[in-house]
Amino acid sequence: MSEVKLSAELRTVFGKGAARATRRNKQIPAVIYGHGEAPKHVAVEGHALTMALKTPNVLISLDIAGDGTELVIPKAVQKDPIKRTVDHVDFLAVKKGEKVTVEVPVQAEGDLAAGGNLLEHVLSTVSVEAEATHLPEALTVSVEGLEAGASVLAKDIALPSGVSLATDADAVVLQVLAAQAEEPAAEGEGEGAEA
Repeated sequence: MSEVKLSAELRTVFGKGAARATRRNKQIPAVIYGHGEAPKHVAVEGHALTMALKTPNVLISLDIAGDGTELVIPKAVQKDPIKRTVDHVDFLAVKKGEKVTVEVPVQAEGDLAAGGNLLEHVLSTVSVEAEATHLPEALTVSVEGLEAGASVLAKDIALPSGVSLATDADAVVLQVLAAQAEEPAAEGEGEGAEA
């Protein structure tokens, strides 16, 4: 995974009013946690951060004006419930070679066995542990030819080299549900109730 370089500046004023002022300046307020250090409050260039966050577990190199560079991954993203814009981000500071635990999306590929069966995503993500600079963007699972009643467990997912499973190995991630046939409506149903 390549890292995204973004510019940021330290924030010295906090609270709702200060956060709104930061957003009016087309920046997003954020906090950097990790390595036992005091949290660092920053304002990050808004549009570039929003675009970077479209990639799950993106590795970001924050160039903080007057404070050097921090390597971070997004840990929590708060969005406006109506506008769906990013309001605030919590970053986790990481170092090259350091292992972190993150949620990775699961994607299914292939066609189920004939019969109109449905594929249910019981878990849309699984927890994995990997080096901070080599986090997978997604995990792909083949469901080719699976019959009704079949399921894919977390331990059945092929993981890239250097990535280990943090989710319970026996957790059901995907399952195939049998197609439900519609029951024909009984004739005269409802007529007797009116009589």
